[in-house]
Amino acid sequence: MARFSANLGFLFDDLALPDAIRAAKAAGFEAVECHWPYAVPVEDVCGALADTALVMLGLNTSRGNVALGDNGLSAIPGREDEARAAIREAIAYAIAIAAPNVHVMAGKASGDEAREVFLSNLAYASDLARPHDITLLIEPLNSRDAPGYFLTGSAQAVDLIETLAADNVKLMFDCYHLQIMEGDLPARLERLMPHIGHIQIASVPDRREPDHGDLDYRALLRLLDDMGYGRPIGAEYRPATSTAAGLGWLKALRQ
Repeated sequence: MARFSANLGFLFDDLALPDAIRAAKAAGFEAVECHWPYAVPVEDVCGALADTALVMLGLNTSRGNVALGDNGLSAIPGREDEARAAIREAIAYAIAIAAPNVHVMAGKASGDEAREVFLSNLAYASDLARPHDITLLIEPLNSRDAPGYFLTGSAQAVDLIETLAADNVKLMFDCYHLQIMEGDLPARLERLMPHIGHIQIASVPDRREPDHGDLDYRALLRLLDDMGYGRPIGAEYRPATSTAAGLGWLKALRQ
């Protein structure tokens, strides 16, 4: 039976992060994950995780200067110092809350120089994360929602992972983004499973609750069960109304 992680970047986002963790537990989620928790004191997050016995599966490196349009930093030539500061910040926070994954955001960039910068920053992050058993995730984003983002496809991600050859750098397989960019997700899951560190779901094309749209998540979850994938699957969608009102999918997809 599938297990699910509530992505608190989108779910229960009307609550402070510690309260959102508690709400996710009450709703029946087996884990949580988040985007950018850095304004929340570590001790508050740790207290909520202890109260609920949930694991915070992961968090993202900083987007950078959002007012200037930043969406990550690690593939942007000339901003290596900022990128590495964001990597250190994310890994330190992950260590403090015992999160096993950090998503290293590439940012808006293109070309060979950006690829080399991203590889260099990922190698730096890999060395920092390894002693703490933290896995680094890289995530292709679709060009409709994230125009100009460096990483847009699974083949590009796998090329980076195989070039880096670091055992703690994996693919974030976000079904929403990859369905928009590539489709044929069952075949991609089977082919890419050795590289996958985390899976996220949302409906396509509207990024709402995963109970409608272009993807049959019942079939995908059966496939993952058949493949022996036992880790919690991240629910990273934007609720159509409130989080609580849309949680009928949680029971339905467990059946």
